Amino acid sequence: MRSRTLTLGAVAGAALLASASLPSYASGTARPASTREGSVSASALLAKVTSCSQISSGKYRTDDETSASIPVCGKNGAVFWKADMDIDCDGQRTSKCNENTDPWYQDDTAFHQSNGKPLKADSLPYVVVPSSSGIWNYSGAGIRGGGVVAVIYNNKVQYAVVGDTGPTKIIGEASYATAQALGIDPDPENGGTDSGVTYILFKNSQVSPIENHGAAVSLGDQLAKQFIRDN
Repeated sequence: MRSRTLTLGAVAGAALLASASLPSYASGTARPASTREGSVSASALLAKVTSCSQISSGKYRTDDETSASIPVCGKNGAVFWKADMDIDCDGQRTSKCNENTDPWYQDDTAFHQSNGKPLKADSLPYVVVPSSSGIWNYSGAGIRGGGVVAVIYNNKVQYAVVGDTGPTKIIGEASYATAQALGIDPDPENGGTDSGVTYILFKNSQVSPIENHGAAVSLGDQLAKQFIRDN
C-alpha cells in the first residue's frame, strides 16, 4: 500500500443541513456487510456512472508510485470517481486503530463528532477526500464534512460520510469500517483493494450528527433514488 502523507486539510465552513427526518440509531455503529444498504442496487447506481464528465483540473494518483489517471467526474447532484481503496484508521485510538496497527496512524480526523472528538474509523463508515488543491476543491463542488457517499464494490452498496481529508494528489481511501462492511480487508497496513471501488458523493448533503450511521443510510437512500431519477 502507499505511504500516506501525514497532513489534514482545512475543515470546510458551515454546511447546509439536509431537510429530512432522520431516524436515530446507535452512533458510530457499523452495519454488517450485505448486498446493499438501502433500497437502491449497486447495478442501478453504476449504470449512471458509466461515462465521465471531468470536473477536476487534473487527475489523481491512487498511490504514491502510480501515474495520475483518476479524474473527478460530475453528474446531476453528485460527483464521483472510480479508484482503489486504501484504509484510513485515523481518529480515536482503539484496539484496531492505533500506532501499533497502523504505521501512518494519526489521532485526529479533519471532521469531528458532535462532542468534538475525532471520528472512530473502526466503527464509522467514512470516506477520505483529497485536500483542496489546484487539481480540485471539494468544498467548491458542494462536498462537505458529513456529506453522504455511496461506496460501491463487488455488487455491494455501503453508505458513508465524508470524514477526513488526505494528500492533495492521491484519491481512493476510506475508513476501516467502510472496508470491512464491503468485504475488503480492513488492515490499515496491508489491506485495501487495488481497484474496483466507485465513490458517489452527493452534493450539498450533510448528516447531523456526523457519527450517526443510520442517518447516513436513510438520507443516502433518498439521495440515491433522486440521483437515479435525475441522471
